[in-house]
Amino acid sequence: MLRSALTLAAAALLLTACGSTKTVTVTVATTPPQTGNVSDLVAEGAHDFNQFACAQCHGTNGRGGVSPDVPALKVVGRAMTATQLRSIINHGLGASADPKRPYMPVWGQVISTRQVNALIAYLHAGLPAVSGATAAPVQTDQGRVVEGGQLYVRYGCINCHGPNGLGGVPNPSSPDKTIPALSGADFFAEFNTDQKIIDVIRSGSVLGKAPIVSMPHWGGIIDDAQLHALVAYIKTLRAQ
Repeated sequence: MLRSALTLAAAALLLTACGSTKTVTVTVATTPPQTGNVSDLVAEGAHDFNQFACAQCHGTNGRGGVSPDVPALKVVGRAMTATQLRSIINHGLGASADPKRPYMPVWGQVISTRQVNALIAYLHAGLPAVSGATAAPVQTDQGRVVEGGQLYVRYGCINCHGPNGLGGVPNPSSPDKTIPALSGADFFAEFNTDQKIIDVIRSGSVLGKAPIVSMPHWGGIIDDAQLHALVAYIKTLRAQ
């Protein structure tokens, strides 16, 4: 029973809805206004859920529907104990060699204890709608670089690779002790074509156990057009 529950909660926190007009296409995560009163900690959790791109895999307010391999959290989140949820957030779950099947990455070195507690409170509260805890729209009519920069934030890349791809987030058990920057010569020497960058986004990397922070598979979540936009943006980060 516990094993089954853990499997259902597999991706316990990570990453959409689209609207379009003739001239502008905007990706919007629509969340209704806050319903009822929630505690400050639950509200924090809702904003953390947005910041760390949990909705991009688990759906807005944890409703699911993004990928068959990622569970909705409305029921599962309440059923899991705080200890179980904390373990899944910090240590990941369901690592897979198949880049089309998303898995829960290791967040232990990235998300603070306070933020984990807030996320757990939000999950146990049933993921209520909280005003303002939604992803910003993504503009698709201003070129791939603009779109890619906004996707870089929407999908939480900024949380690990830093603003402008400058890195600096610790990853103590990895060979270089940090999560790689995306602006340095080393990155562009290894990922010297668009396809190589796309491949690593799709397939992830560092498929290890905590405390190594792992790059999730995005192949089942991010579509081809968005992948190319992300690449266009990442290529602008290369240091002079």
